[in-house]
Amino acid sequence: MAVNLHDAAYELERSIRNSNEYHQLKQMYDAVNRDESARRMFENFRNIQMQLQQKQMMGEDITQEEVEHAQKTVALVQQHDMIGRLMEAEQRMSMIINELNMIIMKPLEELYGVAAE
Repeated sequence: MAVNLHDAAYELERSIRNSNEYHQLKQMYDAVNRDESARRMFENFRNIQMQLQQKQMMGEDITQEEVEHAQKTVALVQQHDMIGRLMEAEQRMSMIINELNMIIMKPLEELYGVAAE
């Protein structure tokens, strides 16, 4: 019996949206956005992340000053309790997405003989 992969993907999307992990992430994200100070701090952190990722994707070098600024920003953001909890929820969600990706890719890995042993 043929399976429509797009239907399965949309079902997976619904499952993610209904998961406890997603609800916790959304609650923490909403809480950060309701707190003006936390929201500004988090937006600044995200902007720095995106700028550095953009430079990397374009093959540009990241200066030592940029690295140090990013590290200081991360340390500051992690000290904020609400943002720290948001980042933990993001990390849990990211781990789940990575696990799902491994499951999804398993047939191709098996087909090409590159499955982890």
